[in-house]
Amino acid sequence: MAVNVETLDKLERRITLTLAADTINGEVESRLKKLSRTVKADGFRPGKVPMSVVAQRYGYSVQYEVVNDRVGQAFNEATNEAKLRVAGPPKITQKEAAPEGQMAFDATFEVYPEVKIGDLGAAEVERISTEVSEAAIDRTIEILRKQRRTFGLRPHAEGAVEGDRVTIDFEGKIDGEPFDGGKATAFQFIIGEGQMLAQFDQAVRGMKVGESKTFPLQFPADYQGKDVAGKEADFLVTVSKIEAQNLPAVDEHLAKALGIKEATVEALREDVKKNLEREVKFRVQARNKAAVMDALSNAAELELPNALVAGETERLIAKAREDLKERGVKDAENAPIPAEIFKPQAERRVRLGLVVSELVRLHNLRAQPDQLRAHIEEISQSYEKPADVMRWYLGDRQRMAEVEAVVIENNVTEFVLKQVKVIDKVLPFDDLMNTA
Repeated sequence: MAVNVETLDKLERRITLTLAADTINGEVESRLKKLSRTVKADGFRPGKVPMSVVAQRYGYSVQYEVVNDRVGQAFNEATNEAKLRVAGPPKITQKEAAPEGQMAFDATFEVYPEVKIGDLGAAEVERISTEVSEAAIDRTIEILRKQRRTFGLRPHAEGAVEGDRVTIDFEGKIDGEPFDGGKATAFQFIIGEGQMLAQFDQAVRGMKVGESKTFPLQFPADYQGKDVAGKEADFLVTVSKIEAQNLPAVDEHLAKALGIKEATVEALREDVKKNLEREVKFRVQARNKAAVMDALSNAAELELPNALVAGETERLIAKAREDLKERGVKDAENAPIPAEIFKPQAERRVRLGLVVSELVRLHNLRAQPDQLRAHIEEISQSYEKPADVMRWYLGDRQRMAEVEAVVIENNVTEFVLKQVKVIDKVLPFDDLMNTA
């Protein structure tokens, strides 16, 4: 049967669906009879409730279900017949006028757009690379040492220096008046590790146990405490305890404590290097992938289905509410989050999703089984029990779908980099690792 498809807008379509009233009524009656076998009502034994009572109580809801099912089935058949790729759920409205013995419905929906990908050879993409230096290995080992450090009391005659853990009492005032959060007792922090504002940190350096000092402190204009941001305070600080840090030596004992099998300094450095290289690889891939996706998006022409953008916006809002809930925000699930906040991000994600899908289809860039397994193996190497991680991924369809999406994006990235003009750039290790 030919399907009449009306074009309402660039991607919006409408088709009219007709259903035989007798078919609907017959299905409703059949479902009510089945329901009557188990329905309960006061004054009647189970299975003996009169059909009139069953129909009165459940007739409307059953008819609603039947109509929904039949309309959905008719819609799928019609769109398949017309070879339409439907983007998002249709809007169904019943028509008042219909042929005798028929029920008529209008289904308004959007279709997937035609995606035109321009000449990628005209695009430029900056491809970064980063090497793991000996200095980076040294700094990482230093971090590992600090994670296992101990603290011992420093002699009273000695002043506090960088790396010391100090215990202090302090009180701050602005224009002679105390302010919220400006007072604490037995407060601890480690000098030189950025736990306090630089002026505060610097003022405590050199102080001895029992010593007090008053000093001015200028709060930054962008300070998180809005009540004091940009203002100057006077702080009175008294030091009650100073503890010097004791860092473990870089030797076989440290290597053993860190779980290095050979328990040598050389093996420790090699293990740190491998872990850093793995992290660098993932970060470089993410940066290069983002650059490729930008170039790909700019080279493509397509219309965005509003239904897909709305659906993606809802997913982003739901994720934001989930994040708020994890942070302990009360009634996070009902937090008023305007859709406009996420619309640009949703549009970008939908756009990229459509463009990537088209590129995958045109050039057969789907994830292959060996690629999926290799990616999971690489991820698992950063865990203590790689085999368990492998099983964890392979045993869950949702997790495998996430891995597949990553591998497909990697395939697309590699394909695009072969088409575009690549500008290679070596990014220093620190710049890569410090990029949020």
